[in-house]
Amino acid sequence: MNKTIQAMLAYAMAMLCWLPAASGAQTIVDAAYVQAALQRGVQVWDVRDASDYAKGHLPGALSLGDAAKLLRDPNTEDFMPIPRLEAMLGAAGIDPARETVVYGSRGTWNAYFGRYTLRYFGGDKVTVFHDGIEAWQAAGLPVSNSAAHNSTVQLKLVPHPSVAVTTAEVIRQLNNPSVQLIDARTPKEFAGEDIRALRGGHIPGAINIPYEQNWIDPDTQLKLAQKKVNDTSGMALKTNAELKAIYAKLDPEKETVVYCQSGVRASETAGVLEQLGFKKVRVYDSSWLGYGNQLDAPANNATVFNVGALNGRMAALQSRIDMLEKELASAKK
Repeated sequence: MNKTIQAMLAYAMAMLCWLPAASGAQTIVDAAYVQAALQRGVQVWDVRDASDYAKGHLPGALSLGDAAKLLRDPNTEDFMPIPRLEAMLGAAGIDPARETVVYGSRGTWNAYFGRYTLRYFGGDKVTVFHDGIEAWQAAGLPVSNSAAHNSTVQLKLVPHPSVAVTTAEVIRQLNNPSVQLIDARTPKEFAGEDIRALRGGHIPGAINIPYEQNWIDPDTQLKLAQKKVNDTSGMALKTNAELKAIYAKLDPEKETVVYCQSGVRASETAGVLEQLGFKKVRVYDSSWLGYGNQLDAPANNATVFNVGALNGRMAALQSRIDMLEKELASAKK
């Protein structure tokens, strides 16, 4: 049996084993659900960039381009000002008040970020098609290359903080036994070895469960980069039982705060936890970028970013570039 057939069988078995949470929550849906949703006229949002959308998308899917890039400030990685969000979502015809299915590429956090965005602004029935465009195409379902004929909507977005948490709240609840923290970053980020803010480290009391652990094969992205696999089937979700085992140390009845570097990876873990029946899941939107940059916030494995050393390396690199440019100019004479 070749590797492609094995991968397809593994994916099919995972889908057969996937069961909704006992609580009846519907957060993550399959292709059959999306088909029925399209027939009901449910709003479908494709969060991929414009070029991928143009190559093929679900019929009628709305798009504003790369949602995570366009809806967030590139420096703070927080949401853009609300008037700008209202204009962008409204122009694309995306209304948080409507029932919505969000999708992108299989397994990536982008669709979950789209879901979090709509929920943050009042959406109360938003699901994620985790297996995305790849599963849709693999099933032989229709794909469109035409832009959706959307109607512009006038939006008045009002944040709903019940789905999010601020840095001040995180600090205030550090010793609260009724609140549990999940760090969805890599082990190196958690340990303070990979520094992506003024400091490295993690929030005291947090449990490190990288969001990729939700996948059948957490190493799929690395294997794709190394050309050890040629598809994203490994990024399908583990079975319900396997996911429950991953989060077995956590109490579904407690408030659960999930964070990463800027809230996007955390949004995927949050969606999985809601599917598993966790009662109150909140995303720490600013995540380590906000927490690590607040130098008086308590941190474990705290390491400091050496700005002086970085400046020295950058200066040396610039000198090397200047020298190469001179050599190139001399060679052209």
